Amino acid sequence: MTPEELSAAISACLKDAVSTGEITLTESAVPDSVRVERPKNRDHGDWATNIALQLSKQAGMNPREFAGILSNHLQGIPGVTGVEIAGPGFLNITVDAATAGVLAKAIVEAGTSYGTNQALAGRVVNMEFVSANPTGPLHIGHTRWAALGDAIARVLRASGADVTAEYYINDAGSQMNVFANSVLSRLHGRGVPEGGYPGEYIRELGDEVLKAHPGIRELTDEAALPVIRAAAYEAQMADIKTTLAEFGVEFDVFFSEKELHDAGAIESAVARLREQGHVFDDGGAVWLRTTDFGDDKDRVMIRANGEPTYFAADAAYYLSKKDRGFTEKIYLLGADHHGYINRLKAIAACAGDDPEVNIEVLIGQLVSVNGAKLSKRAGNIIELKDLISWLGKDAVRYSLARFPADSPLTLDPELLKKHSNENPVFYVQYAHARSRGTARNAAEAGVERQVDGVDAFDASLLDHATENELLSYLGSYPSIVAKAAELREPHRVARHLEVIAGAYHRWYDACRVSPQGDDPVLDVNRTRLWLNDATSQVLFNGLELLGVSAPERM
Repeated sequence: MTPEELSAAISACLKDAVSTGEITLTESAVPDSVRVERPKNRDHGDWATNIALQLSKQAGMNPREFAGILSNHLQGIPGVTGVEIAGPGFLNITVDAATAGVLAKAIVEAGTSYGTNQALAGRVVNMEFVSANPTGPLHIGHTRWAALGDAIARVLRASGADVTAEYYINDAGSQMNVFANSVLSRLHGRGVPEGGYPGEYIRELGDEVLKAHPGIRELTDEAALPVIRAAAYEAQMADIKTTLAEFGVEFDVFFSEKELHDAGAIESAVARLREQGHVFDDGGAVWLRTTDFGDDKDRVMIRANGEPTYFAADAAYYLSKKDRGFTEKIYLLGADHHGYINRLKAIAACAGDDPEVNIEVLIGQLVSVNGAKLSKRAGNIIELKDLISWLGKDAVRYSLARFPADSPLTLDPELLKKHSNENPVFYVQYAHARSRGTARNAAEAGVERQVDGVDAFDASLLDHATENELLSYLGSYPSIVAKAAELREPHRVARHLEVIAGAYHRWYDACRVSPQGDDPVLDVNRTRLWLNDATSQVLFNGLELLGVSAPERM
């Protein structure tokens, strides 16, 4: 019995109790599926549900009384060997070995779909992250959201959400002029201009500009600057996209702030928000009354000199997301952006949205790497591409994914380069590689999952204590994915993979898949191969959600 099957069975029992009049609930109050989880203490059974606590108030009953009625119905489900009521009304359910073992076959047959769910089906989400200025290479300050943002997008999609990953290119404003002037100065052998960008990469961009426009040095500075700005921007964005690809991060949309300005979206945003009654004029400037919605002060949209503010662009960008059909907008911002939370939520409210539903702002804390050196090419930063080259994509991505975003993090490169169980990414990847090696050895020994085209699987043979433990963690994986999506916490997936890896290694030491010596191949060997391959599949699926590879050999 899979967790999904048990969930559906509990729901059916609940409907039966309602139909007999034992429990009084409306038909719409009875869920089609009931959440089941593995209890922390396995002495309390194989599965647990709190459905009695959730619905007893609606039914006008004591939770334990509700649980008692449901327990009586559950006792009749084939494969259920015991149901206990715990605490205020929890139901702890025990199933027989054969019922539990069926999960191994179900996982293999589900393949890459195992762990996916429809909890967020129908949700249309725009998730913006990284969004580094196109004036330099991606660096360590961008790595956390590159890894976590991509992992969050993956777990949201695994839970049925329609997610668009978006990169907002800050290609408007004075920093682009400073950027172009920095490249111009290098082209002419001048020093870094005041407030300009240092680093060898500026010279490299100058070389790219010169290659595209050989006569650029012959132009006046005034004539050359717009050409340099466009060409250097294009070259720098190409470098950013290449680095993201090397890190395994894909964006569906690269949205240009400059195009937002050029399309008149700023003026349109001001007019629309004025129609909503939230824009006012004072001192020659145009303001948005964000204090009505929890902001600490009202915000200027258009300065007295007629120039729009960054805040105006933020408002126009939010409205663009709304107009493109994204009912939910998730912003992933850096540690120094706490002040943006209230102002972005205020924009949402001014636009007629519910700031508690239509917008979510996540703040990521700083990450550092012991012993990391500043990039000679970039001058004053640690480049992401250097981290990838030094530690490897998998090590960096997994390490960033296994901690909550709101906790400061320091990575230990010596640990991440170790091929030992101390290194979490190695520990999980090695479990996958070991499971694939076990499958190859089984094939050489003549152990296959089928005999004469028929599945050779006897779930009752998976009765060893380590098998029960491993099955329990494999069974918990879908609920872990759903919770990770709900809370935007992919570290839950990483930590659970480590638990599965530990259980697999213990099982590997206790139970053989291939027979010893000249011993014949038995059904227990074939059935264990199903469990081995089920573990491979779950580890593969989980690592895929984190953007980390699942090696066949190590």
